[in-house]
Amino acid sequence: MSRAEKLVHKACANSGSLTFGELVRLVGLFGYHQVRQGGSHRIFARGAGHRRFNFQDADGKAKVAQVREFLDHARAQGWIAPNEEDQ
Repeated sequence: MSRAEKLVHKACANSGSLTFGELVRLVGLFGYHQVRQGGSHRIFARGAGHRRFNFQDADGKAKVAQVREFLDHARAQGWIAPNEEDQ
């Protein structure tokens, strides 16, 4: 299993265990990059016609709701298998 696959599996298995850096790497795997920052809000986009995501660093941890929101989007796009483990 590659490092990328391990990160996706970790996010799906326990979305509360991700650090903010891991969340940034996770969205980067799917082509998203930070387009701007306003205070603690970091906006990530993939390109025209794709959804944008707003993430905040919570003392080094990723917010569970934001991780789940991205995973739900990735599943809807077919990037992650719908049967991938989730809590």
